[in-house]
Amino acid sequence: MRPQTLKFKLGFYLTITLTVAVLLFTVLVLRHQRDELLSQAANHVTQLSEVITKSTRFAMLQNQPAYVDRIIQDVGKQENIAKVRIFSKEGRIIHSTYPPEIGEKVDRKAEACFLCHQSEKPLEQVPSGNRWRVFAAPDGGRMLGSMEVIRNEPSCSTASCHVHNKAQTVLGVLDIVYSVGQIDRAMERNALTIAAFSLGFVIIASFCVSFFVHRWVYVPLRDLETGAKRLSSGNLEQLIPVRSGDEFGQLAASFNAMTVALKNSQEELREWAHTLERKVAERTEKLRIAQAEAMRQDKLASVGLLAAGIAHELNNPLTGVLTFSHLVRKKIPEGSQEAEDLDLVIQETKRCSTIIRRLLDFAREKTPEKKFADLNQIIEDTARFIERPAHLRDIEITIDLDRDLPPVWVDEDLIKQVIVNMLVNAQHAIEHQGTITIRSRRFPEARSPEPGGKPVPMVEISVVDTGCGIPEKDLQRIFDPFFTTKEVGKGTGLGLSVSHGIVRAHGGAIEVESTVGEGTTFRIYLPVEPLPGDSGSGNRGSDK
Repeated sequence: MRPQTLKFKLGFYLTITLTVAVLLFTVLVLRHQRDELLSQAANHVTQLSEVITKSTRFAMLQNQPAYVDRIIQDVGKQENIAKVRIFSKEGRIIHSTYPPEIGEKVDRKAEACFLCHQSEKPLEQVPSGNRWRVFAAPDGGRMLGSMEVIRNEPSCSTASCHVHNKAQTVLGVLDIVYSVGQIDRAMERNALTIAAFSLGFVIIASFCVSFFVHRWVYVPLRDLETGAKRLSSGNLEQLIPVRSGDEFGQLAASFNAMTVALKNSQEELREWAHTLERKVAERTEKLRIAQAEAMRQDKLASVGLLAAGIAHELNNPLTGVLTFSHLVRKKIPEGSQEAEDLDLVIQETKRCSTIIRRLLDFAREKTPEKKFADLNQIIEDTARFIERPAHLRDIEITIDLDRDLPPVWVDEDLIKQVIVNMLVNAQHAIEHQGTITIRSRRFPEARSPEPGGKPVPMVEISVVDTGCGIPEKDLQRIFDPFFTTKEVGKGTGLGLSVSHGIVRAHGGAIEVESTVGEGTTFRIYLPVEPLPGDSGSGNRGSDK
């Protein structure tokens, strides 16, 4: 047990306190017992003095000193009676159990006479409590002396043997010396016995108190200390035991309640931190998307202005070239080399016109004219346009449509344009044989049109091809204007950019997954119902 522990301090100081208290109690008990024994001995000697006085009274009246001596000698033989003496009024010893001192005169300052002769005039009446005294004998033993005054009674003063007149009130004093050695020895034995019992009591009480202090104080405090250490280390899982319903039990219960509250607060703070991190991430993503969209819009606007200017500048000359080429072609005979060359000029001029038309469509940013339409019918009609050229290249087109698909709020022409772009790109990605799969379904979960927006029901159109795939480094740029991985003359880089703008104008989204050498999957998500603030166009109606 360490000296600094509460258990040691309580046990140590409690033992000292019990020892001091028991020691004080023992001293008080022994003192009280000694006083009681001395008082009993004094009463016994006083009674014996009265007995001797009354026993010797008749012998004194008969003037028989021998009989008085005989009585004194017989009394002096009793146990613990050290000496019996009779003093005359003048202080002379006239009878004694110790013959050599008979006839001697005792000094007034002697211990037997001092009490009554403290002044010049001796006391005639001595209180009963002051008749006995305790003094030390020459051999060192303690003695108890008791005196009894022999008074001049009327029967004494009128007796023929007496020479004392009636005015003399005191004839002498009977002095008995009683040995208290036996009492002292009994006190010593009692002191040892009480000390032994007290020591045993202190030891037993210390053990009992230590046990109860350990059980009711130290163990709960140790539980609290252990719980506090666990709490300081961050362990909030383990509670301390509630061992009783007293103050320590209530303190343990309060400690456990505090631990649970701290655990709940920590979990709430952790959840708040996660929520804050998630919201910060969402806001950061929204900001990134908004910045990217703003940059893209700026880029599209700049490209659109440039494309519109170029298209207008080139469209008029190309129209003239195409017109005069047709006129010249009519004048040249079929099968000539000049006719073949002119047909090539007409073909390339038409291709240039097509590119210019796409530039104008891209620059105009046509506003969708929406109404509820059958998306499956749109997909089937669009797939029919490219089905024949696909078969010529051994490309199989598979259509997997959800017949329970609800009508969708879209611009049919624009959505057809998006699907055509997807199918054309898929066809160009397949070099020889392959498959293109078009699927439609209702997306199982509500989806947000943009990060942070309210989720709305959507439908999904997926176009899956088994072509060459798109490299990872190009996936982030495929929706940029004029970006293409096709060979020169096979694409303008506007199809996916225009499709992305159309889908965004419908409140939807386009996602792409691709693996080089395996194929590409485009997923188009379109809202089923009109979005807030989207009323379509009055030119086409909104029949459902």
